[in-house]
Amino acid sequence: MSDTSGISARNVLGTELVPCSYDPLTGYFRDGCCNTDASDLGSHLICVRVSANFLAFSTERGNDLSTPRPEYRFAGLKPGDRWCLCANRWREALEAGAAPPVVLESTHINALKIVSLAQLEKHRFHNVAH
Repeated sequence: MSDTSGISARNVLGTELVPCSYDPLTGYFRDGCCNTDASDLGSHLICVRVSANFLAFSTERGNDLSTPRPEYRFAGLKPGDRWCLCANRWREALEAGAAPPVVLESTHINALKIVSLAQLEKHRFHNVAH
Protein backbone atom coordinates (compact mmCIF):
# COMPACT_ATOMS: atom_id res chain seq x y z
CA MET A 1 0.00 0.00 0.00
CA SER A 2 1.20 3.50 -0.57
CA ASP A 3 0.27 7.03 0.27
CA THR A 4 -0.09 9.79 -2.29
CA SER A 5 3.69 10.25 -2.56
CA GLY A 6 4.11 6.69 -3.83
CA ILE A 7 6.11 5.70 -0.75
CA SER A 8 4.88 2.69 1.18
CA ALA A 9 2.61 3.80 4.00
CA ARG A 10 3.88 3.04 7.49
CA ASN A 11 2.11 1.85 10.59
CA VAL A 12 2.60 3.08 14.15
CA LEU A 13 5.34 0.46 14.63
CA GLY A 14 7.34 1.97 11.75
CA THR A 15 6.86 -0.98 9.40
CA GLU A 16 4.78 -1.30 6.23
CA LEU A 17 1.06 -0.74 6.77
CA VAL A 18 -0.83 -4.05 6.80
CA PRO A 19 -4.43 -4.24 5.48
CA CYS A 20 -7.10 -3.83 8.15
CA SER A 21 -10.15 -5.54 6.56
CA TYR A 22 -11.53 -6.52 3.20
CA ASP A 23 -14.77 -7.92 4.70
CA PRO A 24 -16.20 -5.53 5.61
CA LEU A 25 -14.28 -3.39 3.16
CA THR A 26 -12.80 -0.55 5.17
CA GLY A 27 -10.60 2.49 4.84
CA TYR A 28 -11.15 6.05 3.72
CA PHE A 29 -10.44 4.90 0.15
CA ARG A 30 -12.29 1.57 0.68
CA ASP A 31 -9.05 -0.24 -0.16
CA GLY A 32 -8.95 -2.41 2.97
CA CYS A 33 -6.23 -0.26 4.55
CA CYS A 34 -6.18 2.74 6.88
CA ASN A 35 -4.50 4.83 4.16
CA THR A 36 -4.92 8.59 4.17
CA ASP A 37 -4.23 11.82 2.35
CA ALA A 38 -5.08 15.48 2.81
CA SER A 39 -8.72 14.90 1.77
CA ASP A 40 -9.30 12.54 4.73
CA LEU A 41 -10.55 15.18 7.13
CA GLY A 42 -11.80 12.52 9.55
CA SER A 43 -8.38 10.88 9.85
CA HIS A 44 -9.60 7.28 9.36
CA LEU A 45 -6.28 5.96 10.67
CA ILE A 46 -6.84 3.48 13.49
CA CYS A 47 -7.61 -0.14 12.68
CA VAL A 48 -9.86 -1.47 15.44
CA ARG A 49 -11.63 -4.68 16.27
CA VAL A 50 -15.13 -3.38 16.86
CA SER A 51 -16.69 -4.15 20.24
CA ALA A 52 -20.34 -4.01 21.32
CA ASN A 53 -19.37 -1.40 23.92
CA PHE A 54 -17.81 0.82 21.26
CA LEU A 55 -20.76 0.43 18.87
CA ALA A 56 -23.14 1.54 21.62
CA PHE A 57 -20.84 4.47 22.46
CA SER A 58 -20.63 5.53 18.81
CA THR A 59 -24.42 5.39 18.41
CA GLU A 60 -24.83 7.52 21.55
CA ARG A 61 -22.49 10.07 19.95
CA GLY A 62 -24.61 10.23 16.79
CA ASN A 63 -22.66 7.84 14.56
CA ASP A 64 -24.63 4.59 14.20
CA LEU A 65 -22.15 2.12 12.73
CA SER A 66 -24.39 -0.93 13.27
CA THR A 67 -27.26 -0.11 10.95
CA PRO A 68 -26.82 -1.11 7.30
CA ARG A 69 -26.73 1.80 4.84
CA PRO A 70 -27.11 0.19 1.40
CA GLU A 71 -26.98 3.58 -0.33
CA TYR A 72 -23.34 3.77 0.80
CA ARG A 73 -22.67 0.05 0.24
CA PHE A 74 -22.31 -0.26 4.02
CA ALA A 75 -23.62 -3.47 5.61
CA GLY A 76 -23.27 -2.21 9.19
CA LEU A 77 -20.65 -3.35 11.68
CA LYS A 78 -20.95 -6.05 14.29
CA PRO A 79 -18.67 -6.94 17.21
CA GLY A 80 -15.49 -8.60 15.94
CA ASP A 81 -15.38 -6.71 12.62
CA ARG A 82 -12.22 -4.78 11.86
CA TRP A 83 -12.62 -1.16 10.75
CA CYS A 84 -10.54 1.95 10.07
CA LEU A 85 -11.79 4.34 12.70
CA CYS A 86 -11.37 8.10 12.91
CA ALA A 87 -8.50 8.81 15.29
CA ASN A 88 -10.42 11.53 17.12
CA ARG A 89 -13.39 9.17 17.66
CA TRP A 90 -11.04 6.53 19.08
CA ARG A 91 -9.52 9.12 21.43
CA GLU A 92 -13.03 10.21 22.46
CA ALA A 93 -13.95 6.56 23.13
CA LEU A 94 -10.72 6.12 25.11
CA GLU A 95 -11.60 9.06 27.34
CA ALA A 96 -15.07 7.57 27.88
CA GLY A 97 -13.74 4.08 28.68
CA ALA A 98 -15.14 2.58 25.47
CA ALA A 99 -12.05 2.33 23.22
CA PRO A 100 -12.10 -0.76 21.01
CA PRO A 101 -8.96 -2.91 20.64
CA VAL A 102 -6.40 -1.67 18.10
CA VAL A 103 -4.51 -3.60 15.40
CA LEU A 104 -1.18 -1.75 15.52
CA GLU A 105 0.21 -3.30 12.34
CA SER A 106 -2.77 -1.87 10.44
CA THR A 107 -2.91 1.55 12.14
CA HIS A 108 -1.43 4.40 10.07
CA ILE A 109 1.55 6.21 11.57
CA ASN A 110 -0.29 9.55 11.28
CA ALA A 111 -2.52 8.39 14.15
CA LEU A 112 0.40 9.33 16.41
CA LYS A 113 -0.39 12.98 15.70
CA ILE A 114 -3.66 12.48 17.63
CA VAL A 115 -3.00 9.70 20.17
CA SER A 116 0.17 8.27 21.68
CA LEU A 117 1.73 4.91 20.89
CA ALA A 118 1.44 4.08 24.60
CA GLN A 119 -2.33 4.66 24.48
CA LEU A 120 -2.64 2.46 21.40
CA GLU A 121 -0.40 -0.27 22.82
CA LYS A 122 -2.48 -0.39 26.01
CA HIS A 123 -5.47 -1.35 23.82
CA ARG A 124 -3.60 -3.60 21.39
CA PHE A 125 -5.50 -6.47 19.81
CA HIS A 126 -3.03 -9.35 19.67
CA ASN A 127 -4.62 -11.68 17.11
CA VAL A 128 -3.79 -10.10 13.73
CA ALA A 129 -5.20 -12.97 11.65
CA HIS A 130 -7.74 -11.80 9.07
